Amino acid sequence: MSGDGLKGLILSGGRGTRLRPLTYTSAKQLVPVANKPVLFYGIESMAAAGITEIGIIIAPETGEEIRAAAGDGSRFGVSITYVVQDAPLGLAHAVLTAEEFLGDSPFVVYLGDNLLRDGINALVEAFRRERPDALILLTPVSDPENYGVAELDGDSVSRLVEKPEEPSTDLALVGVYMFTSSIFDAARAIEPSARGELEITDAIQHLVDHRLRVDPHIVQGWWKDTGRVDDILEANRLILDDLRERVEGELVESRVDGRVVIEPGVRLERALVRGPAIIGAGSTITDAYVGPYTAIGENVVVARAELEHSILLAGSSVRDLQGRMEASLVGKDVAIARSPAMPRAYRFVVGDNADITIL
Repeated sequence: MSGDGLKGLILSGGRGTRLRPLTYTSAKQLVPVANKPVLFYGIESMAAAGITEIGIIIAPETGEEIRAAAGDGSRFGVSITYVVQDAPLGLAHAVLTAEEFLGDSPFVVYLGDNLLRDGINALVEAFRRERPDALILLTPVSDPENYGVAELDGDSVSRLVEKPEEPSTDLALVGVYMFTSSIFDAARAIEPSARGELEITDAIQHLVDHRLRVDPHIVQGWWKDTGRVDDILEANRLILDDLRERVEGELVESRVDGRVVIEPGVRLERALVRGPAIIGAGSTITDAYVGPYTAIGENVVVARAELEHSILLAGSSVRDLQGRMEASLVGKDVAIARSPAMPRAYRFVVGDNADITIL
């Protein structure tokens, strides 16, 4: 299937400022959704579409962590080449940075913090069948003024507008594109935008202006950009909705309801887990309730507490809470607990850009 030389390019160099404080210490593309790094969903969807040669654009600051997580790609059945983008100068700049890796091959560009429920198979098939110069993925949104939007002329794209004040269409650009090598000349021809970046929308517009064929592909099923905490929780909910039940841990006076994954080495004692939910290997849940749409990472401790619609990363612990914890994203090795000591007072050790709400 990959005989036509189609390559993949995943952009994984962004700073993740909207996900601080998590992204001070970790790449935003490695924040887990349903206990799997967001980045891996992109790699897997490329592999499923028959793309076996993948380049990943990395930043100097987070590149080593991404290399360590994804490796050479063999676990996904692909070969990964890493390309360093020295500064975040825009998506079109990232594409130019990978020109040597991509060569003359047609390729798919995938933003590393995006999630598409139905993958990219239909997009790749349309590109192979129709052979346009570029193919862009579009989805109807309720707030097109917050996105790059495409105006269509019949079956082709006539104009791209970045965050229009008065949108003439509700079709937003999803973070997945397919290009031929014609995009390189387009990226070289454009000027940086007001924010100092070479915008991919400008490069695609350059193709349109020069009468090259840019086709739209309307995506069915959901699409998520996981750039903010609320988006990650929503993506977690959407992915958990497709969960298949699997219970491999130990249950002691405990119950699981609905679609729940309990990984090996998990111990539930006097606990109720109501799905869809996933509990990572080695975690212990004691005298606790874990509600729907919760993803608990590896080696997490939850004791005498209730939580739902939340993500807890590896090594964290939640103990002795009186109220239910919900809509929360807890980083690695974070300890949340109520102290029995008097006088009763709140004590916090909190990093930059944290968000705490007290009941």
